[in-house]
Amino acid sequence: MVIKPRVRGFICVTTHPAGCDAAVKQQIDYIKAQPKLPNGPKRVLVLGASTGYGLAARITAAFGSGAATLGVFFERPGTDSKPGTAGWYNSAAFHKYAEQAGLYAKSVNGDAFSDEVKAKVIELIKQDLGQVDQVVYSLAAPRRKHPRTGEVISSTLKPIGEPITLRGLDTDKEVLTETTLQPATAEEIAGTVAVMGGEDWQMWIDALLDAGVLAEGATTTAFTYVGEEITQAIYWNGSIGAAKKDLDEKVLGLREKLQKIGGDARVSVLKAVVTQASSAIPTMPLYLSLLFKVMKERGTHEGCIEQLDTLYDIVYGGKDAGTATERLRHQLLADGRTVELVDEAGRLRADYKEMAPDVQAEVLKLWPQVTNENLYEISDLAGYKADFLRLFGFGVEGVDYEADVATDVAIPNLVDLTG
Repeated sequence: MVIKPRVRGFICVTTHPAGCDAAVKQQIDYIKAQPKLPNGPKRVLVLGASTGYGLAARITAAFGSGAATLGVFFERPGTDSKPGTAGWYNSAAFHKYAEQAGLYAKSVNGDAFSDEVKAKVIELIKQDLGQVDQVVYSLAAPRRKHPRTGEVISSTLKPIGEPITLRGLDTDKEVLTETTLQPATAEEIAGTVAVMGGEDWQMWIDALLDAGVLAEGATTTAFTYVGEEITQAIYWNGSIGAAKKDLDEKVLGLREKLQKIGGDARVSVLKAVVTQASSAIPTMPLYLSLLFKVMKERGTHEGCIEQLDTLYDIVYGGKDAGTATERLRHQLLADGRTVELVDEAGRLRADYKEMAPDVQAEVLKLWPQVTNENLYEISDLAGYKADFLRLFGFGVEGVDYEADVATDVAIPNLVDLTG
């Protein structure tokens, strides 16, 4: 069938298999063009491996370090008459290109919060890899069925304490908006922490340790976003922020456990990018449109794959002589700025380009100046919308969007636990 994008709010209800394939190939080509990571991981488990930063982590490990990768996700396949999810097509493309490169790739499609998926993953590691030396935790879900109680818990996007009114952007109508949100209840905050906090990450690491499938020196990381003044009211200081702060608490126990096998556990702060989740957060589309404008003008704009390339340099010691900290500090000192790659909370900071004082100052300066009339002039709304469509395989260079495309695409080496 010929597939066109159909956008409803912050969701595109169609996906393009060939476009997803091409977008994955572009990320792979980017990593292949970078120097290899000499000390990178060789057996990697990625939880939430089908889109965004999780997919970028899998690509970076595989094609930047030659790693065998085991991915976990929850995606829907296409049929002869209906496209599947973008994550399904992304994963099919990754498997195809990994196989062409002679790299091990296997995936589990199922509820990563469940004990069943954890048990299957441990079984596959023992069977195929023996052990893994890195675990990437990149799960994002609106709700979670707790494996112990069976309770289905939902997350919420609300402030804590007081109502807030947020300036935002209706990307469909291309007009500025104002949204007032009431504060989350204690139950809603607890639910958000249960879904998006560190408990499941902790359960995964405990299960892997107990099964003996974490190698000596194994590392694990979970992704977070901290942001600055504009985004912190709804993000870091809201219900989502409570969950992210729970990651900061849980990682301390994980770090202590992994240090016993010579390993490490860190929360990694990554820059703001367009994802389906971020597009649903009031303020973020407008903030991102301004941020893209500012960073592109400075030549510092990065997407998921560039961020993960930087993060792997930080975690695994860089590609050049000396440590990653020495290498990146040297680069940034040329601009008169020293960057701390590990902050006071022990987080790894790959978001230093977004957090550069001059970048944030310029975004803050532009924020009150934006109107409906100058939206395209002051912000990079066009770039934001292009990145949004690319999430679903549309607008990717070199793809013929007038051609018929098969929607029933298989993923080789897939263990499907969704039925």
